[in-house]
Amino acid sequence: MMNGRAAAAGGTGAPRPSRQISIVLRPVEPAASPAEQPVSEMVKGVEPGSPFAEIQRELDAMVGMEKVKALIYEIYALLHVSGLRAAAGLSVGPQVYHMIFRGNPGTGKTTIARIVAKLFQKMGVLQKGHLIEVERADLVGEYIGHTAQKTRDLVRKALGGVLFVDEAYSLARGGEKDFGKEAIDTLVKAMEDYKNQFVLILAGYPEEIDMFLLSNPGLPSRFPIRIDFPDYTVDQLVKIAELMVKERDYEMQPQAVAKLRQHLTELKRDSMFAFSNARYVRNAIEKAIRHQAVRLLNLYGSGQPGRQELMTIRPEDFRWDSDEA
Repeated sequence: MMNGRAAAAGGTGAPRPSRQISIVLRPVEPAASPAEQPVSEMVKGVEPGSPFAEIQRELDAMVGMEKVKALIYEIYALLHVSGLRAAAGLSVGPQVYHMIFRGNPGTGKTTIARIVAKLFQKMGVLQKGHLIEVERADLVGEYIGHTAQKTRDLVRKALGGVLFVDEAYSLARGGEKDFGKEAIDTLVKAMEDYKNQFVLILAGYPEEIDMFLLSNPGLPSRFPIRIDFPDYTVDQLVKIAELMVKERDYEMQPQAVAKLRQHLTELKRDSMFAFSNARYVRNAIEKAIRHQAVRLLNLYGSGQPGRQELMTIRPEDFRWDSDEA
C-alpha cells in the first residue's frame, strides 16, 4: 500500500523519523480499491496493448483521485501525440516534466509517483523508469560541501528515472545558514545539468510546499505540472479498508464496518490537523487483524477455528487507543 512512515500525522511542524533511501524498480500493490469513476470511463482511444493500458489498470484500482487520474492521462496523450507529430515531420517542442505534488500524508502521492515513472519509461521519456524516494535527511549533510555532494550523488542515481523528494519544504526551514538551502541550489543546478535525463517531483503539505517554492526564485517556473491530492472522504476510506481486508483474505462484519466508519467520521471531524488518510486506515486494519488473532487464540487455544471465523473481523477487533486501557 501507500508508503507511510507513521500511523497519523500531527501538526505540520511535528518531527518525523527519517528513513533510508528506497529505490523502487517495480510497482507495488495498488493503494486503494476500485474508483468511483474508472479511468476507462474518462478516456478514449486507448488500445488494449498500448503503453497506457497497464497504467490505466493501476489507476482504475485506486479510490477517487479523478482529477489526478485525468492529469496522468493528459500527460500520456501529450507524449503520444508528440510522437505522432514527430512521425509526421512536424515540430515537437521540448517539454519539461518536473512536478509538484501537493497533499496531506496518505493521499497517494508516492503511489502516483511510481506510476508516473513507469509511464515515462514506457513512453521513452526516461530510460529506466525507476523511483528514488528521499527526504531531507538523505540530502542534507553535516558540514559545508557535504550537502551538495550527497544531493549530486542522489541525482546521479536517479538519472533515467524519477527523484521523489518527500516533505520537500523541510529543506527551506532552517533559514539562510541551514544546509538545506544548499540542497535546493544543487537540485536547481542539476535540473539544468541533466536536462531531460530525470524527472524531479517535490511533494508535501499544500501550504508548506507553496511557501517552499518561494524560497528560491528559480523554483516555480521549473515545475510546470502541479497535482493536488485531496483528502479521502469517509466513504472512500471505508472502501480502502474493505479492499485491504479482502486482499488479506479477511472480511469485516457489517457491525465492524459501521464501527470503523463512525471512528473515521469522528476523527476527521475532531482532528485539528489532517490525519494520515489511507495510511491510518491501513494501520487500523493491521491492528484489528492482530486483535483478531489474540481473540481467536484465547477462545480456541490449541483448537482449530472454522475457516469463516479465521476470516472474520468483528467489531471488538477494532480498538482505538482510548479503548485499550
